[in-house]
Amino acid sequence: MAPPEAVPQAPEPVAHPKEVTASSAVGTVLEARSVSKQFPGVVALDDVSFSLRAGETHALVGENGAGKSTLIKVLTGVYQPDGGELRLSGQHVRFARPFEAQQAGISTIYQEVNLVPLMSVARNIFLGREPKNRLGLIDFSRMHRETTELLDGFGVRVDPRRPLHTLGIGTQQMVALARAVSVNAQVVIMDEPTSSLEPREVETLFRVIENLRGQGIAVLYVSHRMDELYRICDRVTVLRDGHHIHTGDLVGLDRMQLVSMMLGRDLSEVRRTGLTSFGGDGHDAARTPVLTATALSRRHQLQDISLSLYGGEVLGLGGLLGSGRSETAKALAGALSLDSGELSVGGRKVHRLSSAGAIRAGISLLPEDRKAEGIVPGLSVRENIVLAAMPRLSRFGVVSRRKQDRIVDIFVKRLRIKAASPEQKVGELSGGNQQKVLLARWLCLEPKVLLLDEPTRGIDVGAKAEVQGLIDDLAREGLAVLLISSDIEELIEGADRIVVLRGGSVAGELKGDEVTESHLLEVLADHSSAPVGKAPAAQEDPR
Repeated sequence: MAPPEAVPQAPEPVAHPKEVTASSAVGTVLEARSVSKQFPGVVALDDVSFSLRAGETHALVGENGAGKSTLIKVLTGVYQPDGGELRLSGQHVRFARPFEAQQAGISTIYQEVNLVPLMSVARNIFLGREPKNRLGLIDFSRMHRETTELLDGFGVRVDPRRPLHTLGIGTQQMVALARAVSVNAQVVIMDEPTSSLEPREVETLFRVIENLRGQGIAVLYVSHRMDELYRICDRVTVLRDGHHIHTGDLVGLDRMQLVSMMLGRDLSEVRRTGLTSFGGDGHDAARTPVLTATALSRRHQLQDISLSLYGGEVLGLGGLLGSGRSETAKALAGALSLDSGELSVGGRKVHRLSSAGAIRAGISLLPEDRKAEGIVPGLSVRENIVLAAMPRLSRFGVVSRRKQDRIVDIFVKRLRIKAASPEQKVGELSGGNQQKVLLARWLCLEPKVLLLDEPTRGIDVGAKAEVQGLIDDLAREGLAVLLISSDIEELIEGADRIVVLRGGSVAGELKGDEVTESHLLEVLADHSSAPVGKAPAAQEDPR
């Protein structure tokens, strides 16, 4: 049996980047000059110039569809630019494929772990460059030893022979990071690297970034988390609609001003409306619960989870990574089998709960991992939206294309999905638009209950604001919404009530004036046997 996954060790405190002197802060290591890239009907990059200095951590930000992902793919050889040029250490380069960029010293860590799940940790780290012995065979003992030494530097204790898929997503991300920095890179590109990490792992990542800076390695850092950007980044480049808007130091740049440049909105408007798009007045919840869960349990994952969800409200599900939030949502949606417990929707008990049964009962789930559990990247926007509604659109086994087109047109307009056409492959869209396509898929079923697991993770501030506004609107229209979010500000501003989980159990419930950041942190931090706050009763009126 594989050894248990260990918790990463607590790292040393990270110094602010402005207090650290990089070894070669002024030399340009990677440069894009007047780069352009087009796709059918879409100009993804339009005359974009960008430079990355050795030893700096450079933030790349912008709205959904701004061109960030396209620029990264041009820099790493996934795409070839239609115009302009790339220069690495002053030399003109053109990468036909990602392997060439990696060989040249450009390493990338993607938001979704881009490794081989069935291979061991060591094989993933050394894939394509395995150490060989005198007979030309893979030297496994050396590979395992060097993997252990490398991961020790990241505070990760794990058996290098263990299959990658048996590790948590946060540890997998740390393995991807270890691989990226082990290839003698001049440039490390990090795309939302903290989206799946626990706070302790985030601290480890920041310490590693400081070490990279000290070695003169340039880090291009893509994140939508402002606190991270201002903590570890030296400079920032803003893209909007495929155009370069701004490059400059983060010191002295006001956060509202940065958001204003990203959104293309007047600074005074951003200051007036704030950084989220949730209304501050709450919602008018119904008096009778739409969904009631009683004592949901699954061995080693959930223990006596009870909660109720009312029409017209947003119920927040809070907790740290590993607290059971996603497992609870999957259990409610029939995607995770239970050992015991009851679930009723609209007053009717749901028997033999399955994914299909949950959908028939009016429960829809937007999963946390949209790539693996949500979209079908090879299908079009239209096909992804109508996927779950196909049985309703068919008559005698024949699906009406006219009905499909009508539904797709409605939701593309309502959710403002940006695509060249409904026939564009959804895998070609930005993360925010992919998330909107998934929302459209479930909303077209007219559900009674919508379960949202990290709906704004990995999408830019513009798309995030649109999704938050949509959640608000859906609740006001009477839909019962369950919101899971690692963003405390989003959870506090968006939820009418918050049920807090810890270790797979309900730790407490916050409602009314208790829905504040300080109260939430108090419940999260309290490890006493008696839960802080009042545990939710299944039939309690939320008001």
